[in-house]
Amino acid sequence: MIVALDAQLTVGTATGAGVYARDLTEALRAQNIDVRALRAPWLDPWRFDRRVLWDQVLLPIAAARSNATLLHATSGTLPFIRTLPTVVTVHDLAWHRAQSHTRAYARAYFGTLQARAYRHAAAIICDSTFTATEYTTLIDPNANPTVIHPGVDPRFAKIERHPDENPFALVVGTVEPRKNLAVLIEALAAIPTLRIISVGPPTPYAQDVKRKAADLHVLDRLDLRGYVTQSQLDDLYARATCALIPSRYEGFGYALAEAMCAGVPAIAANSSSLTELANNEIPLIPPTDATAWTESIRALWNARDAAQQRATKIKETAVKRFAWSTAATKTAETYARIVP
Repeated sequence: MIVALDAQLTVGTATGAGVYARDLTEALRAQNIDVRALRAPWLDPWRFDRRVLWDQVLLPIAAARSNATLLHATSGTLPFIRTLPTVVTVHDLAWHRAQSHTRAYARAYFGTLQARAYRHAAAIICDSTFTATEYTTLIDPNANPTVIHPGVDPRFAKIERHPDENPFALVVGTVEPRKNLAVLIEALAAIPTLRIISVGPPTPYAQDVKRKAADLHVLDRLDLRGYVTQSQLDDLYARATCALIPSRYEGFGYALAEAMCAGVPAIAANSSSLTELANNEIPLIPPTDATAWTESIRALWNARDAAQQRATKIKETAVKRFAWSTAATKTAETYARIVP
């Protein structure tokens, strides 16, 4: 078996789907699967026209030339014309649920048109049971998606915790509306010792967050750092007092899984796949209830040692739950059902 794997989102600033493609490639190769990672380093995957060019022209050409026996479309988008049996990973259905603020042509391409294309895939992989339910609800009630939790890079389990004496909460993820960073600004106003460091590519929503922080006179305790390097992120996980994940909608929720594997105390929104990942071990807060977020953060702030002890215990099981070896084995089994 030779697998052509769409790795275009590993180019440039890799967010969740790019991390997935990168780490899945490595995990499959570790199991002696011949993976041909397809990417065009010169092409910016974050410009809409470039993304469509890759998906619909360059990817199918590269797949056809790769001598592969199947194509794995890891980015949630797949070519409309295919020459190989194709597996697609559907990370989430956010384009149908949480992206109403985006341009109509983007919603049409990533939402409506891709939904039609999914029906012609040889297999559907979903990152969570939540996403699989979304898929059968929104796309195809007769489908039977395969649920495979992505793994978490084992480097997170190796992080040695040494929380800063000057405490801060870490928020990881693209600064966009569905990630819901603004709900935490009121907690900054209510907890004078709280600082928030946010890491992840900004969108125009970041300006809304800054304006709210300025209005509440807490802008000096909000640090929007944008994209950071891998070593910088690991350092922040090592030093953070806790991780906050207030997202309204997550297909998987890397930020929560990474925090759990790193042994960082976490608080997450009671929404989408986050409840599944939390596994009754992480405090869950309604995403829009600023008062509840404030109370939960204050409780953790006042009992940091106990919170850290719980996080260390959670880490033991989380590292096993989110092992890439398990995800790669299940993915390879999906391939084998298509191309024995």
